[in-house]
Amino acid sequence: MTKNSNTIPPDVSRLPHSPARPPLAGLRVLVSGASVAGPAVAFWLDRYGAEVTVVEKAPELRPGGFAVDFRGAVHAEVLRAMDIADDVAARQTHMGAQSVVDAADRVLVELPASMLSGDVEIHRGDLAEIMYERTRSGVRYVFGDSIASLRQDDDGVDVSFERAAPQRYDLVVGADGLHSHTRALVFGPEECHVRFGGYYFAAFGLPNHLGLDRTARMYTEPGRTVLLSHYGGDPARALASLVFASDPLSHDRRDVAAHKRLLRERFAGGGWHTAYVLDALDDADDLYFDALARSEVDGLARGRVVLLGDAGYGATMGGMGTGCALVGAYVLAGELAAARGAHRAAFAAYEAEMTAFARGCQKTAANVGPFFAPATQAAIRRRDRTYRVLGARVMTRVFRRITLHAAQNIRLKDYPRCYGARRDTTRE
Repeated sequence: MTKNSNTIPPDVSRLPHSPARPPLAGLRVLVSGASVAGPAVAFWLDRYGAEVTVVEKAPELRPGGFAVDFRGAVHAEVLRAMDIADDVAARQTHMGAQSVVDAADRVLVELPASMLSGDVEIHRGDLAEIMYERTRSGVRYVFGDSIASLRQDDDGVDVSFERAAPQRYDLVVGADGLHSHTRALVFGPEECHVRFGGYYFAAFGLPNHLGLDRTARMYTEPGRTVLLSHYGGDPARALASLVFASDPLSHDRRDVAAHKRLLRERFAGGGWHTAYVLDALDDADDLYFDALARSEVDGLARGRVVLLGDAGYGATMGGMGTGCALVGAYVLAGELAAARGAHRAAFAAYEAEMTAFARGCQKTAANVGPFFAPATQAAIRRRDRTYRVLGARVMTRVFRRITLHAAQNIRLKDYPRCYGARRDTTRE
């Protein structure tokens, strides 16, 4: 594991910098996506003087969402550098231990909070709101729109939108998730860049009939799992999560009715509280359904378009994608500042800094499907025995060291100290 350091490497500290003029002054950047990675890179680009627009297809910030966590010194350093560490801590879930149960609701294994929730855990929507509030005065946000087409030349990128008038930018950042439309436009169709992991995942809100309080209970049958969780907030509401093993399915990601039918078929006859969950599915208006998959892209940039976060190196679950996205945003903007906007050099440096780190984080997602839904009853028993051992106090520390290896396997350059001059004016 490479230890994190605040020491500026010689190659950064020798680069010229004029404190009177931000290094990216006049650079026009379009960022696609306003979930987590987009506002994070917008924060840094704005700090280095760029003129940043963030376009988001949703009509507004998406509230709630899944809980995401941060682990180790590297994640913590980026949160501090963005001056949001205290805000994240104030809105954390305070999730407690989570239990694996049998059909009679008897606890088989208790998993400590630190194992699944990291050092600090927060709802994705809360994190996005924090970063939006940090950036809205200097960054232009456009909601309810998306990129329709991109055309690059030697000097810039002409972008047409679904709603707004066309614009020209110097650079475009695709921070629009695992199913990135920006990546499809520039790098090619999704099937070339997203690897299916053998499982599907669904989640939706429902009444908290178990009275859970910042905890979760998980019940597993061969090839499928039902998880009921409460992450704080409304005590009357809980979150149902369902994971099942499957061959690749041909389905429309926007067809909610089809997803509900499929889930009823795959979980029919399930024990524990499965019948209750399937009944509650009828009234669900917030169903999320997707494959467990990961992005695999040959190179993170094509000309003046670059991928960030899940679009370039994400995984549906378990890959520390949020922490990786914030680190990636820090590095991408920092390398652009170090290169004073010379995108070819900056993108090459960004890729060199991030590739091994991002791949290491993705590897942690490889066992998510088998953990949630082992294929046989014998495999379920083996999983439970393994996690019963890992749940012991001594082994929890060992498990933490293992997970931190991926989360901290990068040495952050201190770009802000070299290139952190702020602009004198704020755009309207």
